[in-house]
Amino acid sequence: MAFSFFGACVSSIQSPQHQLVGTLYRDHRSWLLAWLRRNVACPHRAEDLSQDTFTRLLGREQLDVPREPRAFLVQVAKGLLFDHFRRAALEQAYLGELMLIPESEQPSLEEQQLVLEDLKAIDRMLDKLSSKARAAFLYNRLDGLSHAEIAEKVGVSVPRVRQYLAQGMRQCYIALYGEPT
Repeated sequence: MAFSFFGACVSSIQSPQHQLVGTLYRDHRSWLLAWLRRNVACPHRAEDLSQDTFTRLLGREQLDVPREPRAFLVQVAKGLLFDHFRRAALEQAYLGELMLIPESEQPSLEEQQLVLEDLKAIDRMLDKLSSKARAAFLYNRLDGLSHAEIAEKVGVSVPRVRQYLAQGMRQCYIALYGEPT
């Protein structure tokens, strides 16, 4: 088994949290990679998701020793898999919509790529919201639903919808201007 750059970087960091990630990496990375390869068609994507799993752990403010390390790693990897499939579906939906536009009116390949990058950035921004907040924000901004209609669809109160919309607007602000000071 080759010891990657990631593993070398993790082992050189001395904090207990980073050492824990290094131990998880050393002890379970090959198992996680095999699990990902069974769940993802592309071996390169499985490799990327494996590395992303450990990178996400390094980014956590606090990390406790998991009782079941493999179940814990699968939980993190599943979240990344879900993000991957959601973004792939978003890309496919965009490309499907492009097929409906007459060829003479289609944006250039460069413009298409820029739009895809913007869609992915919006998706990452909305990913910071809870599922209900994200749904409320999209119902409001894309479908134009009222607060009461959103409350009924999402199964929350109207004041909660207002909170969700404020959270969505805050994420938009952060995406455009950065964290408020």
